[in-house]
Amino acid sequence: MGRQGERQTMAAHSGPPEGADQTLRVFRSRRETRAFYDRVSRIYDIMAERGEAPVRAAGLERLDAKPGEKMLEIGFGTGHCLASMAAATGREGAVYGIDLSEGMLKMTRGTLRRNKMSGRVGLVCGDAARLPFRGAILDGIFMSFTLELFDNPEIPEVLAECRRVLGPGGRIAVVGMSKEGQGSRLVRAYEWTHRRFPGLVDCRPIFVRRSLEAAGFRILSSEMRKMWVPIEIVLAAADRGRTNTTI
Repeated sequence: MGRQGERQTMAAHSGPPEGADQTLRVFRSRRETRAFYDRVSRIYDIMAERGEAPVRAAGLERLDAKPGEKMLEIGFGTGHCLASMAAATGREGAVYGIDLSEGMLKMTRGTLRRNKMSGRVGLVCGDAARLPFRGAILDGIFMSFTLELFDNPEIPEVLAECRRVLGPGGRIAVVGMSKEGQGSRLVRAYEWTHRRFPGLVDCRPIFVRRSLEAAGFRILSSEMRKMWVPIEIVLAAADRGRTNTTI
């Protein structure tokens, strides 16, 4: 699943959304996270891509990148979604990716090369809590299985950065494991494993939609799907207002 940035910080300006006190904390350090994803980068597609690909595709469909737009993926993994966004935005557009892992960056270069997208995507290893972009320059941001890697106080900080770099009419699509299905036996088992073996299970279900709302995003659509745990696919706009659509 997606990657974090370099440092571990506390967001003092914004508290967690309602219900977030039930969300588990992240126990793995940034250095441990980077080392883990560097180790698994060569087998990551075998581990996760087959199961995650359908909901990632649904998130990309919600984002609906168009020719000429500027797009960013946070936590790009092995680069399949970046290749899709580059194809959608065309040569007149621009696509960027930020990820913690150098190993994932190397794998993504191979993915882009195989998809004839080399040179069409700007890649950087860095911290999503300090995005290396000027304000209001992006049309869209995509995250899949990444936001849940950040500790509870860091999620508002990351989403504040997303709002900062999105321009007028900018939108964000987030695919993530959902705490809304917290009664599920599988969710409870996953959280038990996360508590006791954070080296094996580095993320945990979160309140995806609620986190975006608390960060000031306007929800455009919200959908629940089942993988082996509940998944939220949420599209939001970087402005305040009432919710338009819930699916």
